Amino acid sequence: MKFSACLAVVLFPLLVLPAVAGAAPPSQAGRTCHLPGSEDPLRCLKVKVPLDYAAPGRTIDIHVTLAPAFRESARPDPLFILAGGPGQAGSDLLPFLDHVFRRVRATRDIVFIDQRGTGLSGKLDCASKPEHEVMTDDQLDIVAAQCIGSFGKDLAAYSTANAARDIEMVRKAVGYGKINLWGGSYGTRLGQEYARAFPAQVRSLVLDGVAAPDQIIPAGGVDGKAALEGLFSACARDSACSKAFPSLRTEYDALVARLGTAPADVSLANPRTTLPLREQMTRARFLSTVHSVLYSPMDSRRLPYMIHSAYQGRWEPFVARRNANGDFATDGPISPGLYMAVVCAEDYARLTPQMAAEDARASLLAAAIVKRMEGTCKAAGVPPVPWRAPSRIDAPVLMLSGALDPVTPPRRADAAGKHMARAQHVVVTHAGHGISQLGCGPRLLRTFLDNPAQKLDAKCLSEIPAPTFQVGSAGPHP
Repeated sequence: MKFSACLAVVLFPLLVLPAVAGAAPPSQAGRTCHLPGSEDPLRCLKVKVPLDYAAPGRTIDIHVTLAPAFRESARPDPLFILAGGPGQAGSDLLPFLDHVFRRVRATRDIVFIDQRGTGLSGKLDCASKPEHEVMTDDQLDIVAAQCIGSFGKDLAAYSTANAARDIEMVRKAVGYGKINLWGGSYGTRLGQEYARAFPAQVRSLVLDGVAAPDQIIPAGGVDGKAALEGLFSACARDSACSKAFPSLRTEYDALVARLGTAPADVSLANPRTTLPLREQMTRARFLSTVHSVLYSPMDSRRLPYMIHSAYQGRWEPFVARRNANGDFATDGPISPGLYMAVVCAEDYARLTPQMAAEDARASLLAAAIVKRMEGTCKAAGVPPVPWRAPSRIDAPVLMLSGALDPVTPPRRADAAGKHMARAQHVVVTHAGHGISQLGCGPRLLRTFLDNPAQKLDAKCLSEIPAPTFQVGSAGPHP
C-alpha cells in the first residue's frame, strides 16, 4: 500500500540514546544531520529496542529523524509520522516536511520514525539486478521467494505490534509526554495499534487513507473495481475523454481477455535507457499496473489513453508507466522483507480460499497479487498473528479519505470509525490515496492539532478540482 513518491536515504553518523531521557530538551536530542528530502539541518538519533519484546536480549536500532519546531516556545506534544507500505520508512517522507507539515512544525516538533526493517532501521532488502526487468512472472516469483527466505526466522519479530512498542520506546527515550500521530495508508494501522496499546500517551491521531482493522491488504479486488468503474464513468461524462475513447470499457475488457489467452510480445526502446527491450506483457502485469495507476487521480486520468494505445498495439506508454514501479521492489523505498513479514502474518494468514475467490470475482485487479503471495509467504515462514477484536480508541481522530481511492476508500474509514469514540471523517470527492498534501490539507492539519476536540470545517477540500484527462500524446488537455 504505497502512500507517496520517496527519495533515497543515505546514512549519517547517529547518536544511540539510552532508554531513559536525558536532561536536554527533546528538540536537542541526537546529532545534527542532513538527509535527502530536506534542505534544513535536522536531528538524527538511534534508539535501541529489543528485537523480540517477549524474549529480551538481542536488540536493534530504530532510526529517528527529528525536525525541531520553528518557535522556541514549542508545544510539548510533537507529531510522530508513521509511513505506509508496509515497508516505507518515515525518513522517506522528509519531502513532506517543507509543505505538508510546515504549518504544524511552527509550533510542534515533527518526529519521523523508520519502522524496524525499513530505511535506516536495518532495511530488509535484497539487491536489484538489471535482469529482473526482463524476467517472466514465474522467474520473478522464484527470485522474490529467495529474497524473502534469506531473512531467516527473525521475520516474526517485524510485526505491527512490535513496531508500536518501538514508538513507545522512542517517545520515552527522547523525553516526550503525550504525542500526536499522523499515519498514512499502512501507517494508519500502526497508529491505531499504538493508540490501543498505549492510550494514555495519545493526544490525537490523523489517519490519512484509513486501513480498517479487519482489512486484508492483498485482497483489493472490490475496492480496485470501484475505483476503475468510477474512472470509466468520469471519462464517459467528460466530453473530450468520451470523444477520444468512446469504447474505453470495451477495449479494457478486450485487453484483459486477450492477455488472459496469451501474453503480448512487446519490442520497444526501454523508456529509461533507450536500449532495445523485449518482454512479455502478461495479464498479471497489465492489471497490477492499472491498479497502481489508480492510486493517484492525476495519474489515473492518463489511464484511458494508455488503455487505448495498448489496445491498438502501442504499448510504449503503458510499459513506461509500469517500469516506473518495476516488478521487484528492491533498492526502492519499500522494504520487501518488512512488507512480507507484516502481510504474511497479519493479512494473508486470514485470507480464506472463499474470500480470495469472492475478491477475484469482483475484479481481477488483485488476483495475481494474492496468488503470488502463496509462494512468498511460504518462503517467509512467519507464524500467523492471532486476530484480536479491536478495542475502542478514545482519543480524538481525524480520518481523511479520497472518494477515488482504490485501496483505502471511505468505506474502510467508516469501518474503522465504529471503534472510535471521537472520530471525524472527511471525504474528498476528487482525491485518491493521500489527502494531507492536497489544497488546504496542510492548514487543516494544523487547525485540527491545535484543537482536536473541535469539529473541523473542511469545506475547502471540496474545492479541489478533478484533473483533466489525457487524450493524446501531448499530455492532459487544458
